[in-house]
Amino acid sequence: MSTHATPHEPEPPDADGPAPAGPVPAADPPYLARLNPEQRRAVTTTEGPLLVLAGAGTGKTRVLTARFAHILLSGRAYPSQVLAVTFTNKAAREMKERIGAMLGRPVEGLWLGTFHALCARMLRRHAERVGLKPSFTILDDDDQMRLLKQVMEADRIDQKRWPAQGLMAVIQRWKDRALTPAAVTAAEDSEFAGGAARRLYAAYQQRLLAVNAVDFGDLLLHMVTLLREAPDVLEQYHRSFRYILVDEYQDTNLVQYQWLRLLAQGHRNICCVGDDDQSIYSWRGAEIENILRFEHDFPGAAIVRLERNYRSTAPILAAASGLIAQNAGRLGKTLRAAAPGAETGEKVAICGVWDSDEEARLVGERIEALRAEGHALSEIAVLVRAGFQTRAFEDRFITLGLPYRVVGGQKFYERQEIRDALAYMRLVHQPADDLAFERIINVPRRGVGEGALRQIHEAARARTLPLLPAAEALLSEGAFRTARLREALGQFFRDLGRWRQGLEKDGHVATVAVMLDESGYTAMWQADKSPEAPGRLENLRELLRAIAEFETLGGFLEHVALVMENDQSAEGDRASLMTLHAAKGLEFDTVFLPGWEEGLFPHQRALDESGNKGLEEERRLAYVGLTRARKRAIVCWAANRRIYANWQANIPSRFIDELPGEWVQRIGAPGLQRPGLGGERFAVPAFGQGAGFARLGGRVIEAEAWETPARPAPAARFAVGQRIFHQKFGYGRITAIEGEKLDIAFEKAGQKKVIDRFVEPA
Repeated sequence: MSTHATPHEPEPPDADGPAPAGPVPAADPPYLARLNPEQRRAVTTTEGPLLVLAGAGTGKTRVLTARFAHILLSGRAYPSQVLAVTFTNKAAREMKERIGAMLGRPVEGLWLGTFHALCARMLRRHAERVGLKPSFTILDDDDQMRLLKQVMEADRIDQKRWPAQGLMAVIQRWKDRALTPAAVTAAEDSEFAGGAARRLYAAYQQRLLAVNAVDFGDLLLHMVTLLREAPDVLEQYHRSFRYILVDEYQDTNLVQYQWLRLLAQGHRNICCVGDDDQSIYSWRGAEIENILRFEHDFPGAAIVRLERNYRSTAPILAAASGLIAQNAGRLGKTLRAAAPGAETGEKVAICGVWDSDEEARLVGERIEALRAEGHALSEIAVLVRAGFQTRAFEDRFITLGLPYRVVGGQKFYERQEIRDALAYMRLVHQPADDLAFERIINVPRRGVGEGALRQIHEAARARTLPLLPAAEALLSEGAFRTARLREALGQFFRDLGRWRQGLEKDGHVATVAVMLDESGYTAMWQADKSPEAPGRLENLRELLRAIAEFETLGGFLEHVALVMENDQSAEGDRASLMTLHAAKGLEFDTVFLPGWEEGLFPHQRALDESGNKGLEEERRLAYVGLTRARKRAIVCWAANRRIYANWQANIPSRFIDELPGEWVQRIGAPGLQRPGLGGERFAVPAFGQGAGFARLGGRVIEAEAWETPARPAPAARFAVGQRIFHQKFGYGRITAIEGEKLDIAFEKAGQKKVIDRFVEPA
């Protein structure tokens, strides 16, 4: 829960009265002496609006804390007259500790915290003005959803057709834009439930007031509404706060922006620190326009650019600067290396590999080599564009015995949607798996409540049966009360039987894909409008790709069990694996950036958007990835990537072309380059239908030898008509070859399609 003031918290001193007395030190104090000229200007320019454009690794935290300390030590304000806003509680704690260290004493009475924490503190003072009591409750995600479902049930909304998650996403989007129910116009309205979203939003807000509660969006929305409509409250805070400091200004959404603008109308001493080149969170409401229009919002504002980077080498910074310069929507700055010895260093490596499996092998081998040279694993990171990409690297690291941690998310096989899908597979593969049955019997919803599940458990114990056959027996006896439940369970049990037969008839990959669709599981996430839903669907697609690497479903499930059994705690020296979004604010000696292919990075959703806004955000994300590296950055792309069970051909990301040539080196995976070709060019057949090939118009690509290493076709050692042997199905004869898939007429098992590596010449 957010922190808040006590009911008897004293008001800060009247800022219109005399400022605290205190002479400005004659000699530079240590906190100023350590600053470079640009940082010093950002700290000492205390009066009037100021925008500090702080590039990656330029010391923005030092500037913020030094500015705060300078305001206090120079006698310009009391601690309670400075409002400092951060985006995370961790950043707020660190800033408070640093300020205390600079002042030589603990600092109390600070208005320092996140947007939500500060607004909660304000709102408790003025709760009655918005219809609440000061003791209001701040609901967590589960409570919000429970309350919203009650509102939808009262309105008789079909929650199967219109899931509550979708409505919550709409409401939170309105709150991020500072829109109350009355302010939502027809243009802002949603098509949710046939246009019922505005009505449900109003009912939800009324219900929150009735139970004396707010959700996180309300903390800001109520305060913005109050500051707009209550001039006396606004004037009170104008008197209270002489100075406002804001961190990560490029990540603010519209309601946060309006809250800050209202508070800054008093003394106008607002300092916003941010980097327009690192604005990467539009999907959760961030508006890059907030930082781009700062000078328009605050006429006469000073701008200080922090361009001395103390993190990365000159080649890395030059490559990143050349890339981000392609964006039109930016204020502009150029990073330059300022760390000792950073003028030289390794160029950014660009590595093309044949396929995504080779990509994972290459990264694993490079990490092993670095480790052998004494490189700490904790200083190595693999940064991916989409969460589903981690699966191949996790499997590879486990095979190699490389310790790793997944930062900012769960490991692939621990994610909710993957565990659900695995439970479906386990139940089809082994009907006696009670844990799998319990997990998915009502996912998606089939009307199986606690009472029905208890009835199944009792029958299973009484008859000494697993849960599935016990439930089938109860159904055949008509033991379930409602016709709706009987129909849903009957269909589910018939589906299970059909999917089980499909494993032998159609193969495990096709059967699992059909199972996820026919069960309604895929549709459940397609209907989910939360920001996480697209990533969950991508993870399910990656799961199907993983299954295709195994001969049988049982073999795959055994592999997963061993992977999870070998999992260890995230302590000790471990490589980091995370998405580019999760990497913001972090830094490592060595950074691997795989998957730089058209359609993956930049992502296809960005390419499908009208205009360049989405593409420019993807480019900013690439810039963030490169600037995480201190000493070396390795960019990889794969000429082929498997989507479901089919291979898709790719071309390199346009971002690779945009990296300045003098600051990159193009390398190939060891042992994969075609002998005798050197740097000459050769044609690669465009056999796929990937997003990148739309850009090429389907023509043949001209690729450097290092980019797409020649490799024999997977099934080159087999020919149609050849007799082979399979460990499970015995002898057979190949009737057709498609890539690595062989159609085989087995002498006993009949016609089947298998992967070439599971057979051998007879």
